[in-house]
Amino acid sequence: MAERRFTGRHAAFVFVGAFGVIIAVNALLAWSAVRTFPGLEVKNSYVASQEFDARKAAQVALGWTVSARHQGGLLILSITDDDGAPVRVASLDTVLGRATHVKDDVRPALQFDGTAYVAPIELAPGNWNIRMAATAADGTAFTQRVVLQVKG
Repeated sequence: MAERRFTGRHAAFVFVGAFGVIIAVNALLAWSAVRTFPGLEVKNSYVASQEFDARKAAQVALGWTVSARHQGGLLILSITDDDGAPVRVASLDTVLGRATHVKDDVRPALQFDGTAYVAPIELAPGNWNIRMAATAADGTAFTQRVVLQVKG
């Protein structure tokens, strides 16, 4: 039986094959990251930065605390004031979705029940984000991202 030797051609195949796998995996990961990117937070970051401190001060002055939970097939979004009393906002817009992609994003039809905003919705276990934009009775804009952990 003839002895097989490791030649320069074999080394080239191993080298090209190893780097080919690395490049293919990196390309797949980059494609997946770009495909699932939810988009921009603001259209013009410079303008947003110039208004940030004023918007933050106005929101802090409201004294609102926001929390969310999922219980019994209901999404419950609580907004309370400094005294712990429920707040009824002039307007509320929410988007509920995963932190990593937008394919599961929904706009729940939240209704104020006297203590909190509730909407019937079934959620899979895991990490969810509620991106909310509310307007106070005095016209002050309030935006916040609320993290919601749904247990499995």
